[in-house]
Amino acid sequence: MSREAYQVPTVAPTPGRDAFQAGDGPAINYLCGDCNSKVPLKKGDPIRCKECGHRVLYKERTKRMVQFEAR
Repeated sequence: MSREAYQVPTVAPTPGRDAFQAGDGPAINYLCGDCNSKVPLKKGDPIRCKECGHRVLYKERTKRMVQFEAR
């Protein structure tokens, strides 16, 4: 077994898939677990805070009212 450096696999674009390529689509806002800054991420972006480099991100709560019916 040879000792070669690990290479990150690349995503090859699939033909006929124009709607959402890596990096396209809406950015979802997350909150950094360390510095509490907002981090917008798109599909395929690395999960890392752009301010401090922390890798624990929390999804923001929704602004709309959510109501459940108890039975």
